[in-house]
Amino acid sequence: MTKFHFIGIGGVGMNPVARLLAARGMEVTGSDGADSPVLSQLAEVGIKTYVGHRANQVPEDAIVVVSSAIRENNPELAQTRKNGQKVIHRSQALALAASGMRFVAVAGAHGKTTTSGMISVALSAAGLDPSFAVGSVVKGFDSGAHLGQSDIFVAEADESDGSFLNYQPTIEVITGIEPDHLDFYGDFKSVKTAFSDFAQLLPADGTAVIYQGNEASSALAKQLHDHCQVITYGSDEADVNFTNRVVEGNHQEFEITGSLGQAKVVLEVGGVHNALNALAAWIVARQLGVEAQEAADALGKFSGTARRFDFKGEVNEIRVFDDYAHHPSEVKMAVAQAQSVVKENGRTVIAFQPHLYSRTDNFAKEFAQELAKADLAFVLDVYRAREAYREDINARTITDLDPRLQPSGDLEATTELLAEVCQPGDVVVTMGAGSVTQIGPMLLERLAQRG
Repeated sequence: MTKFHFIGIGGVGMNPVARLLAARGMEVTGSDGADSPVLSQLAEVGIKTYVGHRANQVPEDAIVVVSSAIRENNPELAQTRKNGQKVIHRSQALALAASGMRFVAVAGAHGKTTTSGMISVALSAAGLDPSFAVGSVVKGFDSGAHLGQSDIFVAEADESDGSFLNYQPTIEVITGIEPDHLDFYGDFKSVKTAFSDFAQLLPADGTAVIYQGNEASSALAKQLHDHCQVITYGSDEADVNFTNRVVEGNHQEFEITGSLGQAKVVLEVGGVHNALNALAAWIVARQLGVEAQEAADALGKFSGTARRFDFKGEVNEIRVFDDYAHHPSEVKMAVAQAQSVVKENGRTVIAFQPHLYSRTDNFAKEFAQELAKADLAFVLDVYRAREAYREDINARTITDLDPRLQPSGDLEATTELLAEVCQPGDVVVTMGAGSVTQIGPMLLERLAQRG
């Protein structure tokens, strides 16, 4: 039996892959820097986990799995190198888990998690029982991973570090191409080149499902017509689009039109971005043999993924949501979604935690512009993640660009500030890819204590 050891097994991209390999009968262990509910959940499915990184925790006969966040000075990785053991990237382990299956890879600047979750739920509701690995908990499955009975595998393909080039997809979804992850790529031209390389992975009988409303992805679609089947979506010129959209809070209905048929969709997740995500998911379902209206009905079973405008609770008519938005385009969509659900006389209140010094530096102006559209917007300290500390980049890098924005400090200080300023009718959204998600439960507790 092949053994795998995951360094950083609690990560959102790592634990689904660990689950899948264990479900396929592999022996899996792993470690993480801090204890979390994820480790307990992994233990429940037979995966032995350790809190903390120590050299003696790595089985000498295991293949060691890392993500791009694991540095060479990690004691477990250093010991693995010393032993001469095989080390593979998370994406390579995912490719092994999907070996022999029809692989649906979802990449793009925004909406990867939601779109791959929608595809997984829709195919399951249509009776196809796919396997999937998604970078968040898919509601209804209570997990980001599932080993199904069919030969279909759906995966969120992460372009942030170029690792999406390790797959062998039969269907690709590209939700848009924007200048992000410049800390890795250096410039936008390199980002576009990586997506072109990704698309070239498709075989001649493969299908590229590409968002037409984005200049860079639209240009890529035109380049691919001689390589494989291309189906575009999301604009008047696209192969598939929606019309007659009706919105009521987080509920929306629309009709799908185009070359693959017509259908009516009822979604229980709001935002025009989710209508676009649903179009991509519907196209994938159609390509896998699901009838037009059956695919649309199946999408109605999707109720969201964790940290995507995720409702955390309500106290004293103050509703609290949490969102993973960490790029200006995502912040724009999340603010708009908050504005669509706020009640009359209520306010949109945003607590944004910038993610990475490099991204904060590159997009400070755009962040300020989008955050200022809220009624109140607070900016936390930068969540540096894998980057070294920088004194010259902080919350004021954004807030100094617009007097309507206010720096708010750390999690505790921001929670106290929100508890002081929020009033009945407000919609509060915590935003960012880091620890800001912890504020929601803390704020609800403070509001309940305040009475």
